[in-house]
Amino acid sequence: MKTYWLNRWETIRNSFWFVPAMLLVIAVGLARIAVTLDHQLPQLPFSLPEIGFTGGAEGARSVLSTIAGSMVTVAGVAFSITIVALTLASSQFGPRLLRNFMRDPGNQYVLGTFIATFIYCLLVLSTVTSNHDHVFVPRLAVNISLLLALLNVGVLIYFIHHVATSIQADHVINGVYEELNQHIAHFFPDELGAQAAGQRSDQQKAGQSFTGIFHRIVPARHEGYLQAVDRSSLRHLAEQQNCRIVLSHRAGSFVIKGSSLAVVLSETELDEGLDSQLQSCVIVGKVRTPEQDPEFAIHQLVEVAVRALSPGINDPFTAMTCVDRLSAVLCSLTGRAFHPACWYHADGQLQLVEQPLDFSGMLNASFDQIRQHSLTDVAVSIRLLEGLSRVASHCRTIEQQKSVRRQADMIIRTRRESLSEPEDLADMEQRYQVLQDELRQLG
Repeated sequence: MKTYWLNRWETIRNSFWFVPAMLLVIAVGLARIAVTLDHQLPQLPFSLPEIGFTGGAEGARSVLSTIAGSMVTVAGVAFSITIVALTLASSQFGPRLLRNFMRDPGNQYVLGTFIATFIYCLLVLSTVTSNHDHVFVPRLAVNISLLLALLNVGVLIYFIHHVATSIQADHVINGVYEELNQHIAHFFPDELGAQAAGQRSDQQKAGQSFTGIFHRIVPARHEGYLQAVDRSSLRHLAEQQNCRIVLSHRAGSFVIKGSSLAVVLSETELDEGLDSQLQSCVIVGKVRTPEQDPEFAIHQLVEVAVRALSPGINDPFTAMTCVDRLSAVLCSLTGRAFHPACWYHADGQLQLVEQPLDFSGMLNASFDQIRQHSLTDVAVSIRLLEGLSRVASHCRTIEQQKSVRRQADMIIRTRRESLSEPEDLADMEQRYQVLQDELRQLG
């Protein structure tokens, strides 16, 4: 259940309406409070100094209507600028990065501030009366609208600067990199060698039997990407049903409606409602999300690099920046413990079997496509070897070293076959030798 609500919260954060909606609610409350105070001011035993707006009903209407009209115009301009920025980002960096622009709090607060000021002015304007028997001018509320107008001028200046900054390649890459680091720290919290409760190493799981008298394949209810898996709920379900659950997919995988979502094994007959209970423990959606799928965030950086290497853009410097960030992520991953395939009860009973991520898979996801698309760019290939050298210097296990060596061998082998310029090949051989020296020092 916690996983479900966290996923819903991420969906709300990624939407463009949440922050503006909250600011609208605040604007309604502020208008109500300001008008109420204006009604109470004449009853005070003392008079307040007249500061700011001191005009009559017609003047108040003119000020409020002018500010309201201006805010609608500025909000439309801001929305148009946002659409242009999204179009540019989609064509240059890839459509999957639109999610990062949509969830940008700066854009949301700017649009929300303009709309909230417009609503505030309309609500206050509706309270201004100038009948023969009653005149009410909410001067405090009008003064607040003037302050909001000044605030919105600053917000507009900030917005123009923010948009100009947010579409720069280095800024986009750094934003994806920071988000990826956050998800990795959350998804792989343990240091290498640490073992959380219920986990066992591959050696400990060897020889475990996955068979059972009763065998049931739980189908997927929907078609889409597996966004999240509620591991604690699945383990609790396995304990209740006295069964073993073997997941057929991991977060980020595409599942077909009716295909195997999980296999349940038990020595006793399984309940009829088991399918729906298990299906409620996983979330299948239309798009991939990075919360439990670190490879998705890696693919975002890879997509920027691959697009930069395309003939239409031809920007190797952006690709090299992506390689630098990816190598930094991989250096961090060398010291983190990946989740094991098997989860056990305290009494040693096997409860859950997952399709785990490993370092080799993350390394391949980071460098494979860039290596394949950089066949005509020596500088990017050299940067790949330099990035692998940095990763090699942080390797902690033999398996990590083997994965790095395999990736480096593929790069140099391809270059030895395709490069005709001896000096370029010599540069690559020199970087490759540095990498080999790093690996030898680690043993």
